[in-house]
Amino acid sequence: MKRIITAAMIGLAAASACAQVLRTTVAQGEIEGEALEGSVLYKAIPYAEPPVGNLRWKAPVPKAPWQGTYKAENWGGRPFQTVDPNQNGGEIAMSEDCLYLSVQTPAKSKDERLPVFVNIHGGAFATGSYSGTLDSFVRNGIVYVSIEYRLGALGFMAHPELSKESADGISGNYGIYDQICALQWVHDNIAAFGGDPEKVTICGESAGGISVSILCASPLCKGLFRGAISESGGNFCPIADNSATPMGTGAQMTSYNDAEAKGSDYQQRLGAKNLKQMRKVDGDSLIRATRGWEFWPVVDGKAIVGDQYRLYEEGRYNDVDVMVGYNSDEGSLFVYNYSLEAYNKTTANYGEWESRVRETYPATNDREALYAMQDIFRDTAFGWGTWAWANLQSRTGKSRVYMYYFDQKSDNIFMRNTRGATHVAEMPFIYDWHWGPMTDVDTHMAQIMPQYWMNFVKYGDPNADGLPYWTTYREGEATVMNMHNGFCLTPTPNELQMHFWEDVFSKLRK
Repeated sequence: MKRIITAAMIGLAAASACAQVLRTTVAQGEIEGEALEGSVLYKAIPYAEPPVGNLRWKAPVPKAPWQGTYKAENWGGRPFQTVDPNQNGGEIAMSEDCLYLSVQTPAKSKDERLPVFVNIHGGAFATGSYSGTLDSFVRNGIVYVSIEYRLGALGFMAHPELSKESADGISGNYGIYDQICALQWVHDNIAAFGGDPEKVTICGESAGGISVSILCASPLCKGLFRGAISESGGNFCPIADNSATPMGTGAQMTSYNDAEAKGSDYQQRLGAKNLKQMRKVDGDSLIRATRGWEFWPVVDGKAIVGDQYRLYEEGRYNDVDVMVGYNSDEGSLFVYNYSLEAYNKTTANYGEWESRVRETYPATNDREALYAMQDIFRDTAFGWGTWAWANLQSRTGKSRVYMYYFDQKSDNIFMRNTRGATHVAEMPFIYDWHWGPMTDVDTHMAQIMPQYWMNFVKYGDPNADGLPYWTTYREGEATVMNMHNGFCLTPTPNELQMHFWEDVFSKLRK
């Protein structure tokens, strides 16, 4: 009897796999995926031509048609990057040929029109990988897409020679153009996997969240997605001016002239005489030359058309439903050794804001100095940008805005000696990751949070029967979902600090 049941189960499993969208046709041709339990995974779909040779430091070229059946069964190469944290033990090689995306679909038919979740990985625009699955979301009827894009100097270097050869007279932002090209591919082809191109939600954390913020303001993305989730991201700080911007204000978007000058400096670091020689430098040499340097998106007038704060004030953005938030102790991942002496030296660099920053983040000993600098990092890099986004869109937009504040200190994270929730601490609770032990409260929260995210992907609204109600954001009111030993609506935490940075950035913006 046991053998009969086993055979029947095997037969049912085979029938189920056959019923899934195991092979389909996209604009480039026929493609075949890998059957998983309850879904099909297409690991490495090329959405653009390899950006190598003369295509290095150029906008992505959409992938040409292929012959026969493309088998998307192996992960594509990770982009060249200076650091390599948690990248599958290094089993996926780095390569300049990296413009791939993955699709994991539960659809049994191409006609299902399921909602689509598009992941843009983080990593400071310097590291990361698109590889992996999201089984929990897929089991709940969501098509999961993850996209790769160029990083570091290959993804974001601007240079005078590159600007001259461009028809638009601009350079840099190749990683952002990769993201846009991938989203266009998803819009044009996701129906072949049972997804609905009109029900696409983009999501990212950290640099992925900043990317989501950039895409929400880019005119090149109009109509490519209906919702956006940004975890610890936001692109609302003023454009940095090295001569006028104090240290530690989180103003990471550089001016175009500064970006081109940095590209010229990078050329000297490579020892190349011209752009032709730069395009012949091998990947390992590029990595070595990039160490210690940050390359970041730049206002180029096309993908990123201006100061995003101003754009939102003027209503010049893609008005879609958004869910945005940040964590209570983000800075602990980045600032972990700071003395009172160092704090006093750093705050002295704030010039006219020196006394106010010390009042807002007081410190009288080394421990308080460390906490103050961690909080300054939290608020300038993540908190204020999120708060500004929620305020601006709730004032000028028509779509729904939801804001959260994650404050669950848990052993289910790689950093445990923190005051609250460090950077990325929310992700294990949402995406079913298990890095350490969880309390009963942690487990309860890890049951609720994914439902909020999945409901938002499906409906543009995180709410459902049985969940603590999450209202849309209203400035100055108890409308922020505070996630600490459960869920409750509160005013924006650290609002005093938020208003301080609002004053600083408003002055810098003039």
